[in-house]
This record gives sequence, C-alpha cells and structure tokens, in this order.
Amino acid sequence: MYITQHTDYALRALIYLGTSGDRLVTIQEIAERFGVSRNHLMKVVNALIRAGFVEGMRGKGGGLRLARAPGEIIVGAVVRQMEPGMHLVECFGSGCQCILDPDCKLKVGLARALAAFLQVLDEMTLADLVGKSERSILKFLPIVTA
Repeated sequence: MYITQHTDYALRALIYLGTSGDRLVTIQEIAERFGVSRNHLMKVVNALIRAGFVEGMRGKGGGLRLARAPGEIIVGAVVRQMEPGMHLVECFGSGCQCILDPDCKLKVGLARALAAFLQVLDEMTLADLVGKSERSILKFLPIVTA
C-alpha cells in the first residue's frame, strides 16, 4: 500500500495540530517543524479545511486548529478524503482494458487487501496518534529548515 505525499503531509499536520491543543498554529510553523514545502502544505491544509478536519482563521492573529476533537477524527476517513483515488490497479477504475478483468483473482485479492488496510485505519483516531512521545518530539526536537 502506498499513500501520496499529500496524504502524508495531511496526517503530519493533523498530528501537529493535535499536539497543540487550542493554540492557533500557522502553516509556516508546521512547514518549518517538518521541513516541508510551505506552498505544498498550504494546498494540503486547504483540503483539510474543506473536508472539515481543520478550522482556519484568517488575518492577524489567525492560524489553524482542529475543527473536531482528536478522538472524533478517524484516520481512515482522512486517508479516503485526501487520496485522489484508491485504485491500486487499472481494473479498479472504469474503462479497464485488461483481458483478465471478468474473472481475475488478483483483483479480488487486491480489493480485500485494500479493505483490510482501510479497516485498520478506520480503527485509529487522531487521539491514538498524539501521545506523550509525539508531544515531546514535536516540542523539543530542533526545527528542520527546508
């Protein structure tokens, strides 16, 4: 299984916001903490805001915070929302050209594997990802500059 960089950054941003409590956090702060592109992170955060995972306040003194409690944010829902498609192979989409498609055992196995992957993520909330060690790492490790 593979998740895109977009989803990876979304999960990192949520973890960071989850460790920040109600404090407003800037995109720049998250980008510097993880050593990632501010411009790319801005697109990711906008998607998180549109999906209702994050609140964004504009203007002086503005910033970001979680729109819901960490225990209410299901990791599987975040992955589904952020991934452009969960098509592991061509035959998962429309217009498949594979001659094996009508009775392909590989397609069935891959579909089961994807379902199992998402089931595990559906059992996890953001609260499960923001324990004491994550708070310590994000608070005390030096900031990485991109």
